[in-house]
Amino acid sequence: MKDRPIGVFDSGVGGLTVVKQLMKEMPNEDIIYFGDTARVPYGTKSESTIRKFSIENVLFLLNFNVKLIIIACNTSSAIGLPFLSKFFSVPIIGVIKPGAKAAIRVTRNGRIGVIGTNATIASGAYEQEVRSINPSIKVFSRSCPLFVPLAEEGWANDGIVEAAAKKYLSGFKGKGIDTVILGCTHYPLLKKAISKALGKTVKLVDSAEETAREAKNLLEECGAKYPGKRTGRTKFYVSDAPEKFLDVAKKFLGKDVKAAEQVKDV
Repeated sequence: MKDRPIGVFDSGVGGLTVVKQLMKEMPNEDIIYFGDTARVPYGTKSESTIRKFSIENVLFLLNFNVKLIIIACNTSSAIGLPFLSKFFSVPIIGVIKPGAKAAIRVTRNGRIGVIGTNATIASGAYEQEVRSINPSIKVFSRSCPLFVPLAEEGWANDGIVEAAAKKYLSGFKGKGIDTVILGCTHYPLLKKAISKALGKTVKLVDSAEETAREAKNLLEECGAKYPGKRTGRTKFYVSDAPEKFLDVAKKFLGKDVKAAEQVKDV
């Protein structure tokens, strides 16, 4: 079990924010990453479709005998995780709970904003998680569906991102929000524009760090964490456009990714 890799999947490249933190927290662990780039974004799909895609992604990762699966996608975490946990014996964790815990720790006045895809926001998953931990906290949500394709295009520093952020987030002004959860793993790539639209006093919470810590703690509790001092290997798989993935992956990870294998049938 200790020698097995960790499996990670996302609708596209956003889950690489989680991979980056996993490499930092557990540099000796092997990682298998699958980005469903042919079917991104998930946030505009129906719940039944999201569950179907999520099941297929888990089945793909199980081909590698993974010891843990991380759903590095907020939409799949919100819609698919409760369903997946009932049918697969491998431990599966998402990014919702870690993100909510981090925001509660960061907020100073108990007023938290959440931005995400249509499906994530409609699910109310973050609100439910935050209130299950601290019922007194006020949560305000806003869907930002254009952010995922903009991040996938690598347009983080384009004026269109600033315009979209200003339009989407104007409704948060006057709410007294001091903390905003980036409820999609693609959004950290757009942090600059999002922060500018919200103002300097609002802190942004990226669930990737907290998710990596939760994964580490879970593996330690199960006795499945790799004990040696090797340098872990990471293999990347995508369902479409591997060349484009490699280009954007460099921006997420801060280093070159040498290869990504295209999977034709997930």
